[in-house]
Amino acid sequence: MKRFSMIREFHLADWFTLGNAVCGTGALFSMMSYIGSANVMHVYFASALVFAALVFDVLDGRIARWRQKASLLGKELDSLADVISFGVAPAIIGYGCGMRGLYDRVLLAYFVACGVSRLARYNVTAETMSGGTGKVTHFEGTPIPTSFAIVLLLAIAAWQGALGPQLWFGEWRIAGHVLHPLTLVYGISGSLMISRIRIPKP
Repeated sequence: MKRFSMIREFHLADWFTLGNAVCGTGALFSMMSYIGSANVMHVYFASALVFAALVFDVLDGRIARWRQKASLLGKELDSLADVISFGVAPAIIGYGCGMRGLYDRVLLAYFVACGVSRLARYNVTAETMSGGTGKVTHFEGTPIPTSFAIVLLLAIAAWQGALGPQLWFGEWRIAGHVLHPLTLVYGISGSLMISRIRIPKP
């Protein structure tokens, strides 16, 4: 059983973090199902799973503080789970909802890259930002889970039937390639994540 000893090292909070990752992965599967079937229920499922991932993300931190048990493993798990649920999943939801032009894909990839960079910066600066107290008092740049706002926006679009060719604000054709103006929200969100804006941490 030593081969599975890593599992025994998980704290309770780590299992909630894994729940975050599983929900994010489920959202990806749901969007792949939507692309294959055009059944809008899969968009709703994907959005609900990202929300569930957000709940797990909030709870894992609270549980770690309540039990006063945190680890480097848990910290890494949290970042990796967040990349899936609040970086890759929202980008794929956008792609599935109709943001499939060349410029759309560039912006979606930029958004994911910003999310990864934001998490990496937090991991290496958290100790400095805590001022030696062990508690980080503020975020630098918007936290990656704020991308749920985009997912919620697209869920509303799906509810209104504004997907694919009916996507809000239509499309622009620039130099022979397509950009959906709605994709710009991903560019804005990504830029805010890597900004130096200070946001108090609850």
